[in-house]
Amino acid sequence: MNLVEEFTLLAYDDDGTPLTDGTHLDHGLGGGLLLELALAGRVDVEDKRVVVVDASPTGDPLVDAALAKIVGEDKARRPGHWVSKFAKETRPMVLARLVDEGILTTEKDKVLWVFPRIKYPAAHGVEPAQEKAARDRMRRAVLDSGAVEPRTAALCALVAATDLDKTVFGDLDRKAVKARLREISEGAWAAAAVKKTIEEIQAAVMVAIVASTTAATAGTSS
Repeated sequence: MNLVEEFTLLAYDDDGTPLTDGTHLDHGLGGGLLLELALAGRVDVEDKRVVVVDASPTGDPLVDAALAKIVGEDKARRPGHWVSKFAKETRPMVLARLVDEGILTTEKDKVLWVFPRIKYPAAHGVEPAQEKAARDRMRRAVLDSGAVEPRTAALCALVAATDLDKTVFGDLDRKAVKARLREISEGAWAAAAVKKTIEEIQAAVMVAIVASTTAATAGTSS
């Protein structure tokens, strides 16, 4: 699975409801696409701008659609630009894909018997095997003290940037988890260029979340 799919499964409870708000969820998905492209060696961050280093398809339609948008841009943009852009369009696509793959299903109900809602529960009523595998990888990384392979480290960075670590590691000591996640982000678990790119994207996700939350709050109070 790609990082976006793994992040989505972690961000939804088995009953099909999100475990975080839409702002954190959507920007996490936007960051996940950039992280996937970075891990695939398709993009890098140079002078605070996302640049394409390899325009060849990855074979993953969702990831390749994001790559095509970056390739088609007339100038290099900051990571935050792409995080926000992808945040607006990724959730329905990845949920539809997980449903098509038989990992999730759809369920319609109403909130307060009035407002229609679509939930995405696990297809078999229990945690999907793919989600468990991602969660187990992350828990091993957090509970261990050694080096962490790049894909797991990237997922840890994404979960930390969106505050989803409170849920993913809810049964562990929060202070210890935060310290270990920081250690993972600072560790020599990847080539310097890849590590730097992931750090830039993680920071962009956090900035985008703060900006969106601030804008929403200002709009509510005005």
